[in-house]
Amino acid sequence: MGLDQYAYSEDSNGERTEIAYWRKHNRLQGWMENLYTDKGGMEEFNTVDLELTLEDLDMLESTMMNKLLPQTGGFFYGPDSYKDYEDQDGYKSDDEMFINKAREELNNGNKVIYYCWW
Repeated sequence: MGLDQYAYSEDSNGERTEIAYWRKHNRLQGWMENLYTDKGGMEEFNTVDLELTLEDLDMLESTMMNKLLPQTGGFFYGPDSYKDYEDQDGYKSDDEMFINKAREELNNGNKVIYYCWW
């Protein structure tokens, strides 16, 4: 058990394609939780869809590049995900690939959805 995070592209027919997956990236989860609340989300942020816009991706990229993703704890979240953030196999490269792919999907007219389960 633990925090599993996904990003999907959704086309006009509602068909979803996974474009990113993270395991226990608690700082990204904290950022997404804050975005969910800022957008008016009131449920517990678990197994709910969060639609992302180009503006959201720009904010995420800026936050990420400035190393300002919030420290976030949770029983299922694992250790701080900044410990090895910039290592070769760290989360930073996954985050960069996700942002690029998500922008491409939005530019193609698809939705981008973040979803987590813990």
